Amino acid sequence: MQNLQINQNGLCVQATFIASPNVDPRPSTEDISLIVIHNISLPPNQFGGNGVMELFTNQLNPNAHPYYAEIAHLKVSSHFFIRRDGLLLQFASCNDRAWHAGVSTWEGRERCNDFSIGIELEGSDFEAFEPQQYETLQSLISSIKSHYPIREIVGHSEIAPGRKTDPGPYFDWSCIKT
Repeated sequence: MQNLQINQNGLCVQATFIASPNVDPRPSTEDISLIVIHNISLPPNQFGGNGVMELFTNQLNPNAHPYYAEIAHLKVSSHFFIRRDGLLLQFASCNDRAWHAGVSTWEGRERCNDFSIGIELEGSDFEAFEPQQYETLQSLISSIKSHYPIREIVGHSEIAPGRKTDPGPYFDWSCIKT
Protein backbone atom coordinates (compact mmCIF):
# COMPACT_ATOMS: atom_id res chain seq x y z
CA MET A 1 0.00 0.00 0.00
CA GLN A 2 1.65 3.17 -1.19
CA ASN A 3 0.84 6.88 -1.04
CA LEU A 4 -1.73 6.86 1.70
CA GLN A 5 -3.46 10.20 2.14
CA ILE A 6 -4.90 11.78 5.28
CA ASN A 7 -7.62 14.34 4.54
CA GLN A 8 -8.47 17.50 6.51
CA ASN A 9 -10.94 15.49 8.62
CA GLY A 10 -8.09 13.29 9.87
CA LEU A 11 -9.22 10.25 7.91
CA CYS A 12 -7.03 8.11 5.70
CA VAL A 13 -8.74 8.00 2.32
CA GLN A 14 -7.54 4.44 1.60
CA ALA A 15 -8.41 2.94 5.01
CA THR A 16 -11.61 1.14 5.88
CA PHE A 17 -13.24 3.31 8.54
CA ILE A 18 -15.05 1.65 11.45
CA ALA A 19 -16.19 4.24 13.99
CA SER A 20 -15.25 3.46 17.58
CA PRO A 21 -17.36 4.95 20.37
CA ASN A 22 -14.18 5.12 22.48
CA VAL A 23 -13.05 8.49 21.15
CA ASP A 24 -13.36 12.07 22.35
CA PRO A 25 -12.11 15.53 21.40
CA ARG A 26 -8.45 16.36 21.92
CA PRO A 27 -7.48 19.28 24.16
CA SER A 28 -5.66 20.72 21.12
CA THR A 29 -5.41 19.47 17.55
CA GLU A 30 -2.35 21.69 17.08
CA ASP A 31 -0.29 19.53 19.44
CA ILE A 32 -0.41 16.14 17.68
CA SER A 33 3.31 15.43 17.96
CA LEU A 34 3.76 11.73 18.81
CA ILE A 35 3.05 8.41 17.09
CA VAL A 36 2.74 5.37 19.34
CA ILE A 37 3.27 1.90 17.85
CA HIS A 38 1.45 -1.04 19.47
CA ASN A 39 0.83 -4.70 18.81
CA ILE A 40 -2.42 -6.52 19.45
CA SER A 41 -4.00 -9.88 18.69
CA LEU A 42 -7.28 -11.30 19.93
CA PRO A 43 -7.43 -13.96 21.10
CA PRO A 44 -3.83 -13.51 22.24
CA ASN A 45 -1.28 -14.71 19.67
CA GLN A 46 -3.99 -15.56 17.13
CA PHE A 47 -4.39 -13.58 13.94
CA GLY A 48 -7.11 -12.96 11.41
CA GLY A 49 -10.27 -12.82 13.50
CA ASN A 50 -12.60 -9.96 14.36
CA GLY A 51 -11.63 -9.69 18.04
CA VAL A 52 -9.72 -6.41 17.72
CA MET A 53 -12.53 -4.75 15.77
CA GLU A 54 -15.05 -6.01 18.31
CA LEU A 55 -12.93 -4.73 21.21
CA PHE A 56 -12.54 -1.27 19.68
CA THR A 57 -16.31 -1.04 19.02
CA ASN A 58 -17.46 -2.43 22.41
CA GLN A 59 -18.89 -5.57 20.78
CA LEU A 60 -16.51 -8.18 22.20
CA ASN A 61 -18.47 -11.23 23.38
CA PRO A 62 -17.09 -12.23 26.80
CA ASN A 63 -18.24 -15.82 26.18
CA ALA A 64 -16.43 -16.23 22.85
CA HIS A 65 -13.02 -16.89 24.44
CA PRO A 66 -11.86 -17.16 28.08
CA TYR A 67 -9.56 -14.12 27.64
CA TYR A 68 -12.44 -12.02 26.35
CA ALA A 69 -14.22 -12.35 29.69
CA GLU A 70 -11.28 -10.49 31.27
CA ILE A 71 -11.24 -7.59 28.80
CA ALA A 72 -14.78 -7.20 27.38
CA HIS A 73 -15.49 -4.37 29.83
CA LEU A 74 -12.58 -2.23 28.58
CA LYS A 75 -13.29 0.94 26.63
CA VAL A 76 -10.31 1.25 24.27
CA SER A 77 -9.57 2.21 20.70
CA SER A 78 -6.76 3.19 18.40
CA HIS A 79 -6.58 5.43 15.39
CA PHE A 80 -5.31 2.66 13.10
CA PHE A 81 -5.01 -1.12 12.94
CA ILE A 82 -2.76 -2.80 10.36
CA ARG A 83 -3.62 -6.44 9.68
CA ARG A 84 -1.00 -9.09 8.86
CA ASP A 85 -1.64 -8.69 5.12
CA GLY A 86 -1.17 -4.91 5.32
CA LEU A 87 -4.88 -4.04 5.23
CA LEU A 88 -5.47 -0.72 7.00
CA LEU A 89 -8.45 -0.07 9.27
CA GLN A 90 -9.17 3.25 10.98
CA PHE A 91 -11.27 3.60 14.14
CA ALA A 92 -10.82 7.29 15.00
CA SER A 93 -10.02 10.47 13.15
CA CYS A 94 -6.46 11.62 13.76
CA ASN A 95 -8.04 14.92 14.86
CA ASP A 96 -9.74 13.13 17.76
CA ARG A 97 -8.31 11.43 20.83
CA ALA A 98 -8.37 7.63 20.65
CA TRP A 99 -7.99 5.66 23.87
CA HIS A 100 -4.88 3.59 23.15
CA ALA A 101 -2.08 4.69 25.49
CA GLY A 102 -3.69 4.42 28.92
CA VAL A 103 -1.65 5.72 31.83
CA SER A 104 1.38 7.08 30.01
CA THR A 105 4.16 9.66 30.05
CA TRP A 106 6.51 10.95 27.37
CA GLU A 107 9.25 13.51 28.05
CA GLY A 108 7.55 14.59 31.27
CA ARG A 109 4.09 14.93 29.70
CA GLU A 110 1.33 12.70 30.99
CA ARG A 111 -1.78 11.50 29.12
CA CYS A 112 -0.14 10.66 25.82
CA ASN A 113 -3.56 10.08 24.23
CA ASP A 114 -3.95 13.88 24.28
CA PHE A 115 -1.13 14.45 21.78
CA SER A 116 -0.49 11.13 20.01
CA ILE A 117 -1.76 8.98 17.17
CA GLY A 118 -1.98 5.27 17.97
CA ILE A 119 -1.15 2.63 15.39
CA GLU A 120 -1.83 -1.01 16.25
CA LEU A 121 -0.13 -3.79 14.30
CA GLU A 122 -1.76 -7.21 14.32
CA GLY A 123 0.91 -9.18 16.12
CA SER A 124 2.41 -10.17 19.42
CA ASP A 125 5.62 -10.03 21.41
CA PHE A 126 6.44 -13.54 20.17
CA GLU A 127 6.84 -13.41 16.40
CA ALA A 128 7.96 -11.16 13.59
CA PHE A 129 5.68 -8.77 11.77
CA GLU A 130 4.99 -9.16 8.05
CA PRO A 131 6.68 -7.10 5.31
CA GLN A 132 3.25 -5.88 4.15
CA GLN A 133 2.64 -4.42 7.62
CA TYR A 134 5.87 -2.44 7.52
CA GLU A 135 5.04 -1.19 4.01
CA THR A 136 1.62 0.06 5.13
CA LEU A 137 3.06 1.45 8.36
CA GLN A 138 5.76 3.44 6.57
CA SER A 139 3.28 4.90 4.10
CA LEU A 140 0.89 5.76 6.93
CA ILE A 141 3.62 7.44 8.98
CA SER A 142 4.68 9.51 5.96
CA SER A 143 1.12 10.65 5.41
CA ILE A 144 0.56 11.47 9.09
CA LYS A 145 3.81 13.44 9.21
CA SER A 146 2.73 15.49 6.19
CA HIS A 147 -0.38 16.66 8.11
CA TYR A 148 0.71 16.86 11.76
CA PRO A 149 3.82 18.18 13.55
CA ILE A 150 5.07 14.70 14.56
CA ARG A 151 8.35 14.94 16.44
CA GLU A 152 8.80 11.34 17.58
CA ILE A 153 7.69 7.77 17.00
CA VAL A 154 7.79 5.48 20.04
CA GLY A 155 6.60 2.11 21.23
CA HIS A 156 3.85 1.67 23.80
CA SER A 157 6.51 0.18 26.07
CA GLU A 158 8.38 3.51 26.04
CA ILE A 159 5.44 5.58 27.27
CA ALA A 160 4.19 2.97 29.76
CA PRO A 161 7.37 1.17 30.91
CA GLY A 162 6.79 -1.75 33.24
CA ARG A 163 3.12 -1.83 32.28
CA LYS A 164 3.35 -2.49 28.54
CA THR A 165 5.81 -4.43 26.34
CA ASP A 166 4.54 -3.71 22.83
CA PRO A 167 5.34 -3.46 20.05
CA GLY A 168 7.72 -6.10 21.38
CA PRO A 169 11.18 -7.49 20.61
CA TYR A 170 10.28 -8.61 17.08
CA PHE A 171 9.35 -5.13 15.89
CA ASP A 172 12.07 -4.00 13.48
CA TRP A 173 12.59 -0.30 14.13
CA SER A 174 15.05 -0.10 11.22
CA CYS A 175 12.08 -0.54 8.84
CA ILE A 176 10.73 2.84 9.95
CA LYS A 177 12.20 5.87 8.22
CA THR A 178 11.69 8.94 10.35
